[in-house]
Amino acid sequence: MSKEIRILGVLITDRQKEAGKVQQVLTKYGCSIKTRLGLHEVTEDHSSTSGLLLLELTGDVSEMNRLEEELIAIDGTQTQKMIFVD
Repeated sequence: MSKEIRILGVLITDRQKEAGKVQQVLTKYGCSIKTRLGLHEVTEDHSSTSGLLLLELTGDVSEMNRLEEELIAIDGTQTQKMIFVD
């Protein structure tokens, strides 16, 4: 039996404005998220307004699809998907 490995990349263009909405969706689907990695540019005196989330998903494919759809619906974000079959 093959297993699907699904990775979502979520670009948030304005973290201050959109991060709360994204966090609500991530909390709602927390059981579907195996790994979460957040990336954004930080210096001593500056923190980037944009950020990138990488999500490794697990579990039911229909739940993964709903999570992806809700993230796509958030203005100010872009969501891309990678699927690997093991």
